[in-house]
Amino acid sequence: MFKLIKRLQIIDWLFFMLGVAFIVLQVWLDLKGVDYIRNILQLIRENGAINKVLVQGAYMLACSVFSLLGAIACGYCFSLISARFARNVRREVYIKVQSMSMADVKKFSVSSLITRTTNDIMQVQTLIAVGLQMMIKAPVTAIWAITKIANKSWEWTTLTAGSIITILVGVSIIMALVLPKFKKVQNYIDDLNNVIEEQLSGIRVVHAFNAEQYQENKFEAKNQILTKTLIFNQRTLGFMNPMMYLVMNFMSLGVYWIGAYLINGANPFARGTLFDDMGTFNGYASQVVSAFLMLVMILIMLPRASVSAGRINQVLNTKNSILDGTFNGITKTKGVIEFRNVSFKYPDSDELMLKNLSFKTKAGDTLAFIGSTGAGKTTAVNLLMRFYDCTQGEILVDGINVKDYQLAALYNKIGYVPQRAVLFSGTVNDNVAFGDNGKQVIGETQVKQAVAIAQSKDFVEKMEGAYQGNIAQGGTNLSGGQKQRLSIARAVARDPEIYIFDDSFSALDYATDYKLRTELKRYTKDATNIIVAQRIGTIMNADTIVVLEKGECVGIGTHQELLKNCQTYQEIAYSQLSKEELNG
Repeated sequence: MFKLIKRLQIIDWLFFMLGVAFIVLQVWLDLKGVDYIRNILQLIRENGAINKVLVQGAYMLACSVFSLLGAIACGYCFSLISARFARNVRREVYIKVQSMSMADVKKFSVSSLITRTTNDIMQVQTLIAVGLQMMIKAPVTAIWAITKIANKSWEWTTLTAGSIITILVGVSIIMALVLPKFKKVQNYIDDLNNVIEEQLSGIRVVHAFNAEQYQENKFEAKNQILTKTLIFNQRTLGFMNPMMYLVMNFMSLGVYWIGAYLINGANPFARGTLFDDMGTFNGYASQVVSAFLMLVMILIMLPRASVSAGRINQVLNTKNSILDGTFNGITKTKGVIEFRNVSFKYPDSDELMLKNLSFKTKAGDTLAFIGSTGAGKTTAVNLLMRFYDCTQGEILVDGINVKDYQLAALYNKIGYVPQRAVLFSGTVNDNVAFGDNGKQVIGETQVKQAVAIAQSKDFVEKMEGAYQGNIAQGGTNLSGGQKQRLSIARAVARDPEIYIFDDSFSALDYATDYKLRTELKRYTKDATNIIVAQRIGTIMNADTIVVLEKGECVGIGTHQELLKNCQTYQEIAYSQLSKEELNG
């Protein structure tokens, strides 16, 4: 919690000090109001003039009004602090998540990171906005009020102390019961978010397989666990307020009972003073107990906010597994890629996904990966882009180890088309001109050229607004093939040294596939192309084909060379095309 509080800025601390000043003013005014009660009791006892009583009452009213204004001003200061704090921490968490590698993200899960960025930060924000006021006001009120009553009567003081001890014992028992549950609540929220995210992302499959009831049951199971935990917490905490008010009322009753006893046993000259003390003591004692009421409210809010703060700190304190290098990316050679004895296993796996992979391309070459599902094709591409770092060996781009590159410089060399086409909400132009290529702003001319090369011009110009046409989140208003082609256009618009097509032609018909690859070959003749594919027809003309099987390279060469000497390649090729087509 305190690690997060340290993130408050100077202006926040200025507002904090102003808020503290308003709290002190509130406490002084509240206690001053009790002093006026004593004056009124004394005037009544001495048969004072009614106008004097009204004047004292007016002073009490003024204290209440100014205390209210102080509370409003104090609330404004702490609300401003909490809102600024939440904004800054939310930004920090978002930037931190953006800098994480795929392995780092998997440590938390997407649903958990969403919860930590939203719900967890809100819990801490609420504590600062409301709880921080109480944390300051409670001890100030308690200490100040106790100094007012300490010398009145040891009997009354003992009664107040006993009431406070009773409250503390009750609160301790209740918090011991609910605190472990609070630690579980946020994890249950993660689980629930995960089910919701899975349901929404797979809604088509759910409908297609009539699995609505199955998903509802799955959601209900997670929801019940969270609900039962929250109900237990709230029911247990529900005992606090009745207990507090019961103790407060018994204390007031005790003050008057003891007062009656003291007044009855005092001499006539001291009875008036004792009567005045009894009225004011009850007011001060009520202030002390109200301070502990505030303390209880803090204890209700603090455990959950503390758990949330810990979860936020877990994200912020995570050491990135992929560290930024220092090399700026300026090289004499362009598009030269080399794998030297590269092996890799995923962080949560004991088996190597890639084993001793070695090859080298020249600038302008086309390199292709082919193999069965799970052979390691996409993994090799992910290592090149440093989504993960290789376990053994090294990967060189233009003669420099990828670990030495500044990540931005490495990515500026690459135009990446992922296995699953990803589009963002916005316009066609926004999606094609996406990101920063480190060279120049991608203008309308480059966008139109990239769209034409990607064989997307026909459907883009038919859209309402054409290049300013709306793309829904995730590209849900486009077909699979249209999304793939716009993803390819986005890579082309960057004009990179290296193109990576990770099974990026699978949703295209053969005619469109052929036209697109023909245009790409013409346009990208000076760039290095890396193609991950399942179709032999897509990679037949590649300069180098790497055949992977269970993470090992079982063949490397041209199409004709592999047809002669690689059994795995032969099996894949003959399962897709005839001998005439393969040799044609």
